[in-house]
Amino acid sequence: MSPTPLPAHRISASGETAFGDPSLVFPYWSFTKTVIAALALQLAAEGKVTLDGRLGDAPHSLRQLLDHTAGLPDYGTLPSYHAAVAADEDPWPRDLLAGRTMAQGRLFAPGDGWSYSNLGYMLAREALETATGTDLATLVRERIAGPLGLGSVILATTREEFATICWPGARRYHPGWVYHGCLVGTARDAARLLHGLMTGPLLSAAQQREMQREHRLGGALPGRPWTTHGYGLGLMIGRAGPAGRVVGHAGGGPFCVNSVSHFPDAPEPVTVACFAEGQGEGRTEFEAVRLAVLR
Repeated sequence: MSPTPLPAHRISASGETAFGDPSLVFPYWSFTKTVIAALALQLAAEGKVTLDGRLGDAPHSLRQLLDHTAGLPDYGTLPSYHAAVAADEDPWPRDLLAGRTMAQGRLFAPGDGWSYSNLGYMLAREALETATGTDLATLVRERIAGPLGLGSVILATTREEFATICWPGARRYHPGWVYHGCLVGTARDAARLLHGLMTGPLLSAAQQREMQREHRLGGALPGRPWTTHGYGLGLMIGRAGPAGRVVGHAGGGPFCVNSVSHFPDAPEPVTVACFAEGQGEGRTEFEAVRLAVLR
């Protein structure tokens, strides 16, 4: 295989290949959403949560939070949020964040559209924690990271935990600004996590199909490898040229981006996790596609 300029890990049935230092720790950013959705499917199968039907007194369901059809606004559109992060402030209290976000107004009635909402995933996380009486860090450790043997994966909650990340920009960042939670770990464990969800024992074949039920959004995206794109339950879903179908999640924060992608149409299904300093998820997505089609 030709060398890659970006830290990455590739896994398939025939083996694994690391690109760059395999011990480096990265923030998973919105790939955490994939894990929250997988946990929701596990808990739904056990009767501990319900995907459909109103979530308490809210007009939306847990499923609508997970597939971004609840009509909720996003705190990423708040200039004051980005200013506070840039000023290295401590995260706002949860209710302050929710209030400022919802002051923008609900975007549409639940089920009547699609709009990406980090606030929605904060509410989904809270629903799982309430239903189980267990915090997200423990759910991830006991139900995902432990069974898959992912020794590096934790839910970072403090500046000190984030300081283990390789990028200099992480040294003072507070992960509490990611209100649904931000997992951190190696590229190897990111690839193994998604590969395990898509091919392994943690989800049944029916749950994998449910997770990949696509809400089709459109065609090609400028500056990104997608030729079609949509969203499932915590999964970006589409096609990427010669790589065929892609399921996974990109992510990004103030100083780095990532893409964790599974390619089921390859001669043997392959999963690639790729990370880069700077901005623009397309960089990591294009690299993931390149690595996926290597022979």
